[in-house]
Amino acid sequence: MNIAFNRGSRALPLLAAGVTVVLWSSSFAAIAYGLRAFSPAELSLLRFAVASLCLAVPVAFGAIRLPPLRDWPAVIALALIGMTLYQLNLGYALTRIPAGAAAVIIALAPGATAALAALRLGEALTPRMGIGLAVAFAGAILVTLGSGREIHFEPMALLVLVSVLASAIYFVWQKPLLARTDALGFTTASIFAATLGLLPFGLHLPEKIALASSAQLASAVYLGVVPTVFGYLCWNWALSRASAATISSFLYVQPLLAGVIAWLWLGQALGALAIAGGVLAIGGVVLTSRGAAAKPSAAARSAPVVAMPAAETGTVAIRTEAVGVAARG
Repeated sequence: MNIAFNRGSRALPLLAAGVTVVLWSSSFAAIAYGLRAFSPAELSLLRFAVASLCLAVPVAFGAIRLPPLRDWPAVIALALIGMTLYQLNLGYALTRIPAGAAAVIIALAPGATAALAALRLGEALTPRMGIGLAVAFAGAILVTLGSGREIHFEPMALLVLVSVLASAIYFVWQKPLLARTDALGFTTASIFAATLGLLPFGLHLPEKIALASSAQLASAVYLGVVPTVFGYLCWNWALSRASAATISSFLYVQPLLAGVIAWLWLGQALGALAIAGGVLAIGGVVLTSRGAAAKPSAAARSAPVVAMPAAETGTVAIRTEAVGVAARG
């Protein structure tokens, strides 16, 4: 009984991470519509404003408890880095660089997260986990190549590297906060703070909203409710229950999901190389997850077992003419 319960407990964070990756990957069509009417910063502000409005109601009625005041400086800093800075850098980079190049750079996020988690949190990075991350990264590159996306780099690609670092910092530095607050409150506070950080870019947003079509506005609402609210909630809850390296490894599957969704929704062909790369990426994620289960972190081995409270971009971002994979959406 206990063995089955423990296995189920370990599986739930992985399931939550998988759901998040699907939600973030599904945002590509909404972003494609939205970028036809809004700039990247305006679309980011609109989606986070929608998310904030959705969460403001339960906060007002006391259904969501925000973090204590002592944690707000850290929450605000992490939100500005992991959400505001991430969205702005990735959005503007995708207006200049090929989507395939962005996909490969963003695929560095799980590796960066694993490295920071080992340094900051003392999370063990076993040889099996290292091999799994490398295999999954190779699969992500194959998916990008197999999707026929051009890959070449230019100075604007440095903005994507900033997004990679921003997401890794957000994933790793939030874990101590999630040990003393719940995922719902932390995520809500983060979205509120990120929205405030995007406000300076909304000077022309009202007139853009007036000119946008109903489909483009619906895309922004979808982005705010599904990938932002539900996506971040699932992701942060998963991070509160499993290692950052294990959870972030799921981002390697995004290129495959992006290709599948593009095939289903837009009729874009998915080549054999892309399918093979997707299988390789999934295999790498499985190897990373099993490696984490086989050897817990040093902190986990020395600490007593306690009950821990629950806790866009990767997001698939699309330019009008190309699909790009991002860590969050």
